[in-house]
Amino acid sequence: MSKKSVVSEAQEIQLAIALIQLGARLQLLESEVSLSRERLIKLYKELKGVSPPKGMLPFSTDWFLTWQPNIHASLYINIYKFLVEHAGATGIQAIMKAYQLYLEQMPPEPGEEPLLSLTRAWTLVRFFQGNMLQLAPCCKCQGKFVVNTLDLNDSYHCGLCNMPSRAGKTRKAKDAALASS
Repeated sequence: MSKKSVVSEAQEIQLAIALIQLGARLQLLESEVSLSRERLIKLYKELKGVSPPKGMLPFSTDWFLTWQPNIHASLYINIYKFLVEHAGATGIQAIMKAYQLYLEQMPPEPGEEPLLSLTRAWTLVRFFQGNMLQLAPCCKCQGKFVVNTLDLNDSYHCGLCNMPSRAGKTRKAKDAALASS
């Protein structure tokens, strides 16, 4: 019979709290923290005041390849890779630190959720580790952007250099334009 360390349990609880505060879903918590599902649900309810959201996690690479999400995902993964390669960050700590730095650069509007959630960032890292996605340099700006590993990316043009015709024409932008006139 092995004894549980009070210190290691406290560290796991602190990690779970930090992840919940950054917006982690229950599946991410279960994967990264060794606390029981019941304790994680209790902790989530205590911190957020509501039950954790239900439903499946994103499982397709397609979301990361669309115009605006690709820009956010590319920014995040470049931060993450820098921290891993140059700052010695690893595992969930690297994911969390990169996400915090991403939020500093791309803060959401008041009352809005960030475009790239922590759970999507975590999934993105897993897609990179599984060689489903990779970074490719843009032929024009030389920035490195998320692309599908199986695509031909020799003459890749990023979404910033080659913006789609509907870029910025969201309902939110239309409503903002009407409100300012």
